[in-house]
Amino acid sequence: MLTEYEIQALFLSLKIASVAVLVSLPFGIVCAWLLARRQFVGKAMLDGLIHMPLVLPPVVIGYLLLLGLGRQGFIGRYLYDWFGLTFSFSWRGAVVAVAVVSFPLMVRSIRLALEGVDRKLEQAARTLGASPFRVFMTITLPLTLPGVLTGAILAFARALGEFGATITFVSNIPGETQTIPLAMYSFIETPGAEDQAARLCVIAIVIALASLLASEWLTRLARRRLEIQ
Repeated sequence: MLTEYEIQALFLSLKIASVAVLVSLPFGIVCAWLLARRQFVGKAMLDGLIHMPLVLPPVVIGYLLLLGLGRQGFIGRYLYDWFGLTFSFSWRGAVVAVAVVSFPLMVRSIRLALEGVDRKLEQAARTLGASPFRVFMTITLPLTLPGVLTGAILAFARALGEFGATITFVSNIPGETQTIPLAMYSFIETPGAEDQAARLCVIAIVIALASLLASEWLTRLARRRLEIQ
């Protein structure tokens, strides 16, 4: 039976991961579309910046976020002075941290789906008088939807498991920033709390496995749809 402390960490993890995916998904679609469909100066740089969280140590990402969005950061100080908004040591900062770390997985899945869409379908709609926005909303996006869902699920799973960037940027505050990985870390450091750590470990494994299975199913669905076209 889960304790109130463990349930709190679980629901906070789900909340932070869900908000991170919802907030970053529109940006992920735009970035994936730019990388898949447009040629412009600095494209390689944008691609590198998007995928940099995959190779950087999470602690480095958390430290950079602290420098930029911390209370005294070069952006955070103005957000606090003008709007009273602070990210460091709050659940909002945890959302930013996990969103940054999981963003490359989202963009990559959506980009691959966009590259698999038959451009002739879009061109046919354009010749019939449809605007670029209408073509995207009625043809491109529906055909890309399985890839979008796959990217969102992978990002969600990655967000649930983030540790380094979160603890560096927002610390380990119960009820505010303490997600499942951070709660496990606290239990591991506490003598006699091995059972609690083991329960959270099992929960994390189940959620991650379910996310991967859902992602694989959506990928197969996308391939079937492309084969039918």
